[in-house]
Amino acid sequence: MADSVVLDAVDLHILRLLQNDARSTYRELAAEVGVAPSTCLDRVARLRRTGVILGHRLQLNPAKLGRGLEALLLVQVRPHRRELIGPFVERVRHLPESRALFHLTGPDDYLVHVAVADPADLQRLVLDEFTSRREVARVETRLIFQQWECGPLLPPAPSTQVSAD
Repeated sequence: MADSVVLDAVDLHILRLLQNDARSTYRELAAEVGVAPSTCLDRVARLRRTGVILGHRLQLNPAKLGRGLEALLLVQVRPHRRELIGPFVERVRHLPESRALFHLTGPDDYLVHVAVADPADLQRLVLDEFTSRREVARVETRLIFQQWECGPLLPPAPSTQVSAD
């Protein structure tokens, strides 16, 4: 955990609040956390500077954008060599249907979260953008019926080790 940053209770509270609503003002955050707005501004600036906060993202509803069908594509690339996977990754990252891309261990090399208009659009995407590529050996598709957001990401709680006296 050499890359981890030491965070105190105020930092953790700020992170929890910002993950629930990144549009909160420094004044609102400061009031909720119990510090001065200038202190809150300094804390958030330090969290950005140290790389704890990477940025702010706008969350969109894919269905409202005409992409109401979401799926996970398990992709196997063969041979799994750097000169092939670099261009593959860049191509997938720039597809308008791509929402997230993960490099995996195990039998599948990549997991791609996509959002498309309908089943025909998903079929077109798989055939034209994935299985048509020479390095793609296999694609398995899993439809997403529903997804949920999870709680805020916080560091692990300190372990409570019991000594064996």
